Amino acid sequence: MLYKLISVFIGGGLGTILRFVVSECSKKYFMTPIFGTFFVNILGCFLLGLVFGLTLNKFQAMPENLKLFITVGFLGGLTTFSTFNFEALELLKAGRVGISFAYIFLSCVFGLLFAYFGYLVAKV
Repeated sequence: MLYKLISVFIGGGLGTILRFVVSECSKKYFMTPIFGTFFVNILGCFLLGLVFGLTLNKFQAMPENLKLFITVGFLGGLTTFSTFNFEALELLKAGRVGISFAYIFLSCVFGLLFAYFGYLVAKV
């Protein structure tokens, strides 16, 4: 159990650091963090689909600690549903209803598509 906790802890830390860096870059280059949040969430969906496809099809014997490190830890730290919802709410409060709904819609649609794309890549 201790090794599982350590795997999740280290993976979560690394994922969180990457999310922070992407968010800061998004603020610097796009003047808003929503592009960074969108990117890490879509990337996370793709990578989760990829890991799911790999462990389901090719690497069924992937060590449990590695799977936890990647999925619960790294991807859990990288992606952020709460930030996504907070940003959508902030856009609504600012009267940017169209952008808010586009953000919500595109995040959901692209998230599902990229999770499936990752799964398909793993099957190759």
